Amino acid sequence: MLCCTTTKPTSNAVPNHNVERKIKQAFPGAKKSSELASHIQKILTKHGYVDNTTLVATSLCCDEVDRDLEHDFTEIYNDNFNMGGLAGFAFGGVTSFGAMAHHIPNNGSCLVLYGPHVGVDSEGNVGKVNRRGRTGSGACCGSAAAAFAYVKGVHGGEAKQCMPASALDAQQYFVGNMLLPQAERIVSSDDADVELPLALFDVQDEFMKEIISKGCGEVAGEGKIALLGGIQINTPSGTSEYFLPKVFEIRNNKFEKVADLMGFF
Repeated sequence: MLCCTTTKPTSNAVPNHNVERKIKQAFPGAKKSSELASHIQKILTKHGYVDNTTLVATSLCCDEVDRDLEHDFTEIYNDNFNMGGLAGFAFGGVTSFGAMAHHIPNNGSCLVLYGPHVGVDSEGNVGKVNRRGRTGSGACCGSAAAAFAYVKGVHGGEAKQCMPASALDAQQYFVGNMLLPQAERIVSSDDADVELPLALFDVQDEFMKEIISKGCGEVAGEGKIALLGGIQINTPSGTSEYFLPKVFEIRNNKFEKVADLMGFF
């Protein structure tokens, strides 16, 4: 099992019901991550996917708490191709999608798993998570929190929009600036910590679909492109992690939608 800061519940673990209640209240429709991969496998099999000819491409945040979800899918589909960077944005871009497409096994298809993440700590606070070996809880997603601070500053006139002059922290600059059009939505929401990952997903979904629309022709033959997008919800040890599905569909290598699978949730 991959090493990570948040572990799946064991038979003698006691789930934190405060956390689970908060997830149901803040993110209705969220599903237990431990059950997600096998559910997706069953549905994709019915649509012609074969486990050993499927390549998983992930675009999830760099944060170590996000590795369990990848592991669940690679247990079924073997190694994953990583397109993601800070906050879950697919910073690998069109080049990474094209490269991934050339790695798909002969006569196979791909599954693209993408989206931001958010923590819910042991006290039920959204936007924080309890990390291994650390007292209390801390920001989760840290990149998203920093981006929101930047967005609030620009939106409120306290800071100026800026772009990186070097590659030293280029990803974070882009996270903030891609989130900027969502400023009013987040600032005026009832709970910015809940609205932030929802807004991030909408931005990332548009970005991912633009990438795929430009790179889909690299998928060979009758190969399909399944998109599974949503919000990963990180929790304290002993409590199941969750995933809020927002997009589940199949497209062909002309970017035409051939199946909308959200009804399976």
